[in-house]
Order: sequence, then structure tokens, then C-alpha cells
Amino acid sequence: MRRWHAAVTLVASLGILSGAALTAQQQKIGAAAESKDMQLVGYSDLQARSAYQPTIKKQGDRYIAYIGHHGGEQANALTGKMEKNGTSIVDVTNPRQPKYLAHIIGEEGAGEAGGAQMTRVCLGSELPRADRSKAYLLRSYGNSGHEIWDVTDPAKPTKILTLLQGLRNTHKSAWECDTGIAYVVSGDPAWRTRRMTKIYDLGDPANPKFIRDFGLPGQQPGATVMPIPTELHGPISLGPKGNRVYFGYGTSRAGVVQIVDRDKLLNGPKEPTDANLTFPQISRLDLPPDAGAHTVLPLLGYVLPEFAKQKLPPNAPQPGSGHEHGADVPINSLQAHRDFLAVVSESLEEECLEPRQMVRMVDITFENRPIGATTWTVPEASGNFCDRGGRFGTHSTPENFTPIYYGRVLFVTYFNAGLRALDVRDPLNIKEIAYYIPAITAKTDKRCIGQGPTERCKVAIQSNNVEVDDRGYVYVVDRANTGMHVLELAGAARRVANYPAGSTN
Repeated sequence: MRRWHAAVTLVASLGILSGAALTAQQQKIGAAAESKDMQLVGYSDLQARSAYQPTIKKQGDRYIAYIGHHGGEQANALTGKMEKNGTSIVDVTNPRQPKYLAHIIGEEGAGEAGGAQMTRVCLGSELPRADRSKAYLLRSYGNSGHEIWDVTDPAKPTKILTLLQGLRNTHKSAWECDTGIAYVVSGDPAWRTRRMTKIYDLGDPANPKFIRDFGLPGQQPGATVMPIPTELHGPISLGPKGNRVYFGYGTSRAGVVQIVDRDKLLNGPKEPTDANLTFPQISRLDLPPDAGAHTVLPLLGYVLPEFAKQKLPPNAPQPGSGHEHGADVPINSLQAHRDFLAVVSESLEEECLEPRQMVRMVDITFENRPIGATTWTVPEASGNFCDRGGRFGTHSTPENFTPIYYGRVLFVTYFNAGLRALDVRDPLNIKEIAYYIPAITAKTDKRCIGQGPTERCKVAIQSNNVEVDDRGYVYVVDRANTGMHVLELAGAARRVANYPAGSTN
């Protein structure tokens, strides 16, 4: 295992939580949201369903939010029936007045055992061989399978097919709309791990084509190595132009960051032997026992003024740039250019009964020799978050590359510390510029520790996943049934982002 050389950077100057003293230990119904330079635009209660993955898609002149849910059941006001949690479809064209359009029922089961957590959406006009008039939803079905739906009319979704079934688990897949390649996180019963990757060509979603299985060596059928490498959490692909796929394994413990050559992954030898699974790998970084890799987001192409004056002797060999950096390349004479990964692990335990989960910046300028650069966390004392109830620590970031925020503002959900906005224009010196902790409602669910006479329960916000759209609106959903909040940056924080000229959002 590689040593983690990053130093922890605690940002002390977060500002005072508006409407909350530092001694606050538990949110109260009726209390105001807590915020700094981030404000509420609109809200949907999502029928009080525990929410996981939001995907925001522009369909014609409309913006539609597809939200995956954990298991459980709630009444659907549109049908008047109790329905197993699945997928909510919400029109957010006017973000100030989200309109609930439809609910697609998910798998039976509570919490992680049911629902339909994952959503990805592509338009037929984006895909290479699809019906150009249609829109398609790829979603998980609980832990047992994946489905493809026609969402051309978001208010009337219709199922096209079941892509996979009989799985042990599912999670956060990726789908390249321009090529149709989908990296589908699955629990193949033949594999030794709960989650690996099944890669499909969904260029025509009605006619899927299987490409290959992929995972870490030792996870495949017939392997005997012990312990079994930690399970996949999710990939992020740069597509054919970037020719990289970044895989994050592990949630909060013993994580693995893997950088993969996409072309070799798709076109290389496919039998899942140790050699073939290693073939497309550019590098692998094993994290410490107290760190996972829930989200691995590439932040590439930085030019850092701090290093602009660094020089090598005039006749020193010149390195390549970007993905050409390799083990035999000398130190870059253009020291200002750097590439990074934002690696975010997930808090799993209530009331801090675990190691702190944080944002970790990994320097991948020389991508086959990644190295830890810095870390960032919300200071616990800024809101007495360990005493509030529920989880405290990182969970996720957006996974798209909108120019408004990319390389400038990174949004990170922090469970009971809400949504945090970080200035990452210099990834070696991360600064918090804004935050929003939603107010709890009568529908916010409790979080408990202990059992029987020792059980203790508290009600707290559990900001779970976050996404942004190309207008700059930010969508954060809540694990504890509080709904979806549509937010926007304000004040000084807004000036860090790169809004289009004349934007009034």
C-alpha cells in the first residue's frame, strides 16, 4: 500500500453559521436554514422519499430532474397510492417552482436494500444510433438489476427493457451520451466482489451490446487472492477525447483510485484474467485504511501562478504534457501545469463513530505516479456537527463538467453539515466560499445509534448527493426524506464561478 503524504488543511475562517450558535447540537423544526453566500431558489419535497442520485437533463426547452431513491415507500400524490420508492421525475425548467411529473416504482426493500438509487439520462439526438426523437433513462432497480426507460415524455415514462437482473448489488454507473458506452456498476454473482463493472454499448439503448466485465485483479471468478480487493463504488469517464476512465473503489475504508486507458479498456483483451484486468491500467493508488473513494473527479489542466517562475537548466529534456506524462519523463520545466483528482470518501456512521471522511486532492500530473497533495474538511466545532445527529463528513460531488464551475468551484455534500462550496482554482490551497444547511421539516427522518434501552435518536439534515446544470443552479437531495433544494451562489462566492455574460441566474 502506498503511503499517503498529504497534509490536512483545515480551513478555519468559515464564517459564522447564520441563525445557529456554535453550541447548537440539533436542528429544530421551524428553525431557519444555515447559510453563507448560497441561497435557496426552489424546493420539492420529493414525496418524502430518501434521495440519492439526481441527474439534470435539458430536453428541448425544458430542464428535467431525475432523482434516484433508496428503498421504502410513500404515497404518490399523483396516483393516490402507496408506492415503493424508485425514481422521481421533476420539471425544474422554472427552478423556483419545481413541478413533480412522475414516479417510477422501484424494488421492494428498506434503505440500501430497495428503491432505484442511480439515474443517468441521454437524448437520442446525442447517442450515435438511437431514435433521435427520444430520451432515455438508465437506472438501477434496487440491488438486483438495471433498466432502460423511454422518458421522451417525462410525465409518462415507459419501460424499454431490463438490461441486467439477478445481481447482488448495483450502484453509481456512468454513461457517455456521445458514444453510448455505459459503465454499469453491478454485482455479478460469479464475481468475488459485491460490485464490479459491466461495460455495454448503449448507442442504441433498445439494442444493448455487451463489451466486457472489468474490476481489480483478484475480484474475478476463479481468483484466490485474499483478502478480496475492495468493491467498486463508481467510475467517471472522459470519453474518447480524454481517453481516461477514473474508477473509485471503497466507500470509507481502504479505498483504491484507478486511472485507466479507455481505448485499451474497450478494445484490449477481455477475458478477466489478472493480466487482462491490469492491461488498461495506467496507475493505481491504494488509500489508507481510513479513506475510501466514493467519488473520483478529475480536475485537469491547471496553470498555477505560484510555480510560474520555476525553471530547469536550458538544455534539460522537455517532457510531454497532460496524459503524455510518464514514469521516465523528467520534472516538468513548465512547473505551472498540474492535473488533480478530487477524491471524496463517504461517511457511514452516525455521530462521528468512525474516522473523518474528507476531500483529498491527488496530484496526477505524472499520472502513473499519483501522489496525495492536500485534504480539506469542515471543522467540526464550527457547528458541533458530531452532536447534531446523523452522519457528518463527505459524501459526493457533482460529476459533470459544466464550464460555469469546472476547475473553479467544487460542491461537496457533507451530510449534517449540508452542502459546501469550495474554491478550487488552486487545488493546493482549497478555500470554502459558501455553504447551505437546509432546514429540517416535519418529514425529516430521525437517525439513531444504539439499540433497545440505549438507543438514541436525533433528527438532522443528511445532504446526500449534488448535481449542477448548465445554467448554474445547484441541486442537493436529502437522505433523510427532506426533499430536493435548488440553490444558487450569492455574494462573493458567485464571483468565483464563471457565469455566462449577462446571466441573471
